[in-house]
Order: sequence, then structure tokens, then C-alpha cells
Amino acid sequence: MREWWVQVGLLAVPLLAAYLHIPPPQLSPALHSWKSSGKFFTYKGLRIFYQDSVGVVGSPEIVVLLHGFPTSSYDWYKIWEGLTLRFHRVIALDFLGFGFSDKPRPHHYSIFEQASIVEALLRHLGLQNRRLNLLSHDYGDIVAQELLYRYKQNRSGRLTIKSLCLSNGGIFPETHRPLLLQKLLKDGGVLSPILTRLMNFFVFSRGLLQYINQRKKFRRRWVGALASVTIPIHFIYGPLDPVNPYPEFLELYRKTLPRSTVSILDDHISHYPQLEDPMGFLNAYMGFINAF
Repeated sequence: MREWWVQVGLLAVPLLAAYLHIPPPQLSPALHSWKSSGKFFTYKGLRIFYQDSVGVVGSPEIVVLLHGFPTSSYDWYKIWEGLTLRFHRVIALDFLGFGFSDKPRPHHYSIFEQASIVEALLRHLGLQNRRLNLLSHDYGDIVAQELLYRYKQNRSGRLTIKSLCLSNGGIFPETHRPLLLQKLLKDGGVLSPILTRLMNFFVFSRGLLQYINQRKKFRRRWVGALASVTIPIHFIYGPLDPVNPYPEFLELYRKTLPRSTVSILDDHISHYPQLEDPMGFLNAYMGFINAF
């Protein structure tokens, strides 16, 4: 056993030393263009990146996109143009700690704060009184659930949600299967600080991964919000997803939310359906949004 830890140490030390001396990679032309076309607003002294495109002239429809873990608003780039052909405004942000938004540390990251940032962005854009369509993925599904809970409570200053479309998110803790790396980083241990420093993106920090624990703690609040509202709800599912395995996830979803409609994509589509099958994803979403 002692020899195993010695080997880990001998491997980790040079890797960490090399990593600390490697400059951050340059943005690809596509990412540079994405950043250049976006904007920033300030939330409690923190800079939050967002995209806001004007699409169909004369349409009142607005869609707000909520990305997953551990990525950013760039997850939506393959379906962005298609959305602008249907909606008047297409809006997405990088959550705090992700993408081009600030990454304060130490910081207590929470789903509640991310939901408040979404609300603050829409107030910043003057859209707080408009009826909004939410389209979310993974981590963004949980943020959408919190926004839905606030909408259900009819709290002053909260968003008015017209529809919600979720996709490949672990909205049920009991069917969520975190990846091994996520478990190591979330639960700590000797390897956690080494892995955190060696990851190319800071979003793999333990602070951000605490959303997994928050989802368990607030399951009744967030799943209850989905089950009790009367707005149209849809789920787009890539069935090869190792994080939300088929058929366990889908069976529980349909049992818990019998009023929700579901689109199941091709068998080879996994956890990032909007990137793996953008046309199938977009068609599924348009089928839902055009049905009411």
C-alpha cells in the first residue's frame, strides 16, 4: 500500500510542476469570436458574460438558455442560428465560475446564486416582466428548477416562465451517476487538490461540484416545482447518457412528471445532445415550442 502512494506522489509532483509553468491555451478562433460577440454585466461586483441576439422581427418570443457542467454558453452555438429564426431574442449566459464569467475563490457556489444571476441579467436587459421560454441542459436544469420554484411561489420581481425544456440533466439524485472524476473532486481526499490543479478548467473545483449535494438536499423543492406547475414542460433525452442512464432515468421521469412530453433522440446520442445531434435537438425543441 505504501509503495502505491509513493508511485502516485512521484507521478503527481512533476505533473503539477509542469502544469504550473504552462501558460493557458489561446482561444480558438471560434471561441474568440463567441467572446467578441458577447457582453458582460456586473452582479455584486462580479463580471458575468452573456450573449443576446435579436432574431425574428415582430415576434414576442424570448428564449433563455442555461448551460451545463462543466462548460459554458458556447454549448449552444450549433443551434444558435436556428433559434434566432424562431425567437425574437435568444439569450444565454456563462454561470458564475464558468466560461468567460468571473471565477472567484474562495467562494460558496450555489444553485440559488446562479438563479439570482439569471434574474439579474434579465432585469439588466429590461426583460423581467416578459414571458420567457427556458431551455436548459445538465447543471442548467437544476437552475431552471429553482427559477421554476420561485415562479410558482409568485414572488415579487421573479421571472414569468412560459415554458421549460430540460435536457440530459440529473434532476433526480437517485438516478444520477456522477463520473468518477466528479466523485473524486466533490468528496475530497488526497487526490482532490492534485486533480483540481491539474484540470484545464477551474470549473472542476470542489466548490462548483457541491451542486450534486445541493440537489439531494433540496430534492423536494426542485422536483416538487416540476411536478406542480401547469406550464408546458418537455425533456429532450440522449439515451446513451452515462450520467442519466437509460431506461432508469426515463422511467422515473415519466412516472414523476406524467404531464411532461419527451423527445428521445437516436440511440447513439449521449450527454450533450445539442452538440452531438444539433439538428435532431433543434427539431425536437421546435416541435415542443410550436405545440402551444
